[in-house]
Amino acid sequence: MISFEKFCEMAEEINAQLPEAFFRELNGGVQADPKRKVHPKSVGDELVILGEYHRDYYFGRYIVLYYGSFLQVYANATETFWREQLDHTIRHEFRHHLESLAGEKDLEVEDAIRLAQYQSWRI
Repeated sequence: MISFEKFCEMAEEINAQLPEAFFRELNGGVQADPKRKVHPKSVGDELVILGEYHRDYYFGRYIVLYYGSFLQVYANATETFWREQLDHTIRHEFRHHLESLAGEKDLEVEDAIRLAQYQSWRI
Protein backbone atom coordinates (compact mmCIF):
# COMPACT_ATOMS: atom_id res chain seq x y z
CA MET A 1 0.00 0.00 0.00
CA ILE A 2 1.18 3.51 -0.81
CA SER A 3 0.79 6.17 1.90
CA PHE A 4 -0.95 9.47 1.23
CA GLU A 5 2.40 11.23 1.66
CA LYS A 6 4.05 8.97 -0.95
CA PHE A 7 1.06 9.50 -3.27
CA CYS A 8 1.55 13.28 -3.02
CA GLU A 9 5.28 12.94 -3.60
CA MET A 10 4.73 10.84 -6.73
CA ALA A 11 2.16 13.34 -8.05
CA GLU A 12 4.63 16.21 -7.55
CA GLU A 13 7.35 14.27 -9.38
CA ILE A 14 5.02 13.54 -12.31
CA ASN A 15 3.85 17.15 -12.48
CA ALA A 16 7.46 18.38 -12.48
CA GLN A 17 8.06 16.42 -15.70
CA LEU A 18 5.18 18.07 -17.58
CA PRO A 19 5.70 21.09 -19.83
CA GLU A 20 5.17 24.43 -18.12
CA ALA A 21 2.55 25.31 -20.75
CA PHE A 22 0.24 22.63 -19.33
CA PHE A 23 -0.15 24.72 -16.18
CA ARG A 24 -1.31 27.86 -18.01
CA GLU A 25 -4.45 29.18 -16.30
CA LEU A 26 -4.50 26.23 -13.90
CA ASN A 27 -4.60 28.70 -11.04
CA GLY A 28 -5.68 26.12 -8.43
CA GLY A 29 -2.94 23.70 -9.43
CA VAL A 30 -3.06 19.96 -8.80
CA GLN A 31 -4.43 18.95 -5.42
CA ALA A 32 -4.38 15.59 -3.66
CA ASP A 33 -7.44 14.71 -1.59
CA PRO A 34 -7.21 11.82 0.88
CA LYS A 35 -10.86 10.92 0.30
CA ARG A 36 -12.43 8.35 -1.98
CA LYS A 37 -14.97 9.70 -4.44
CA VAL A 38 -17.68 7.41 -5.78
CA HIS A 39 -19.09 8.29 -9.19
CA PRO A 40 -22.74 9.43 -8.87
CA LYS A 41 -23.77 6.82 -11.48
CA SER A 42 -21.92 3.96 -9.80
CA VAL A 43 -23.68 0.73 -8.95
CA GLY A 44 -22.92 0.55 -5.25
CA ASP A 45 -19.48 2.00 -4.65
CA GLU A 46 -17.57 0.08 -7.33
CA LEU A 47 -17.03 2.98 -9.75
CA VAL A 48 -14.77 5.56 -8.19
CA ILE A 49 -13.34 8.78 -9.56
CA LEU A 50 -9.54 8.82 -9.54
CA GLY A 51 -9.18 12.43 -10.64
CA GLU A 52 -11.28 15.40 -11.70
CA TYR A 53 -10.70 18.60 -13.59
CA HIS A 54 -12.67 21.56 -12.25
CA ARG A 55 -13.61 24.89 -13.83
CA ASP A 56 -15.22 26.96 -11.13
CA TYR A 57 -16.37 30.59 -11.31
CA TYR A 58 -14.97 31.36 -7.84
CA PHE A 59 -12.06 28.94 -7.49
CA GLY A 60 -10.81 28.86 -11.07
CA ARG A 61 -9.31 25.84 -12.77
CA TYR A 62 -7.76 22.97 -10.83
CA ILE A 63 -7.23 19.23 -10.76
CA VAL A 64 -8.07 16.96 -7.82
CA LEU A 65 -6.54 13.49 -7.35
CA TYR A 66 -8.44 11.19 -4.96
CA TYR A 67 -6.03 9.06 -2.95
CA GLY A 68 -8.86 7.07 -1.35
CA SER A 69 -10.13 6.09 -4.80
CA PHE A 70 -6.65 4.93 -5.85
CA LEU A 71 -6.44 3.00 -2.59
CA GLN A 72 -9.73 1.23 -3.28
CA VAL A 73 -8.68 0.19 -6.78
CA TYR A 74 -4.91 -0.36 -6.40
CA ALA A 75 -4.38 -1.20 -2.71
CA ASN A 76 -2.27 -4.29 -3.38
CA ALA A 77 -0.46 -3.02 -6.48
CA THR A 78 3.24 -2.23 -6.63
CA GLU A 79 4.58 1.29 -6.30
CA THR A 80 5.54 1.19 -9.98
CA PHE A 81 1.98 0.37 -10.97
CA TRP A 82 0.61 3.15 -8.72
CA ARG A 83 2.99 5.61 -10.38
CA GLU A 84 1.89 4.48 -13.86
CA GLN A 85 -1.80 4.84 -12.98
CA LEU A 86 -1.23 8.19 -11.29
CA ASP A 87 0.69 9.42 -14.34
CA HIS A 88 -2.14 8.26 -16.62
CA THR A 89 -4.75 10.01 -14.43
CA ILE A 90 -2.80 13.26 -14.23
CA ARG A 91 -2.33 13.35 -18.01
CA HIS A 92 -6.02 12.54 -18.49
CA GLU A 93 -7.03 15.50 -16.30
CA PHE A 94 -4.53 17.79 -18.01
CA ARG A 95 -6.07 16.81 -21.34
CA HIS A 96 -9.43 17.99 -19.96
CA HIS A 97 -7.74 21.26 -18.95
CA LEU A 98 -6.01 21.82 -22.27
CA GLU A 99 -9.12 20.94 -24.27
CA SER A 100 -11.11 23.35 -22.11
CA LEU A 101 -8.67 26.14 -22.92
CA ALA A 102 -9.01 25.30 -26.62
CA GLY A 103 -12.82 25.11 -26.49
CA GLU A 104 -12.78 21.37 -27.29
CA LYS A 105 -14.69 18.54 -25.61
CA ASP A 106 -13.33 15.37 -27.24
CA LEU A 107 -12.28 13.79 -23.94
CA GLU A 108 -15.61 14.65 -22.31
CA VAL A 109 -17.30 12.74 -25.14
CA GLU A 110 -14.93 9.78 -24.71
CA ASP A 111 -15.61 9.73 -20.95
CA ALA A 112 -19.38 9.85 -21.56
CA ILE A 113 -19.10 6.87 -23.92
CA ARG A 114 -17.11 4.88 -21.34
CA LEU A 115 -19.70 5.70 -18.69
CA ALA A 116 -22.53 4.58 -20.99
CA GLN A 117 -20.65 1.31 -21.63
CA TYR A 118 -20.25 0.77 -17.88
CA GLN A 119 -23.96 1.39 -17.35
CA SER A 120 -24.93 -1.04 -20.12
CA TRP A 121 -22.70 -3.75 -18.62
CA ARG A 122 -24.34 -3.28 -15.21
CA ILE A 123 -27.91 -3.85 -16.46
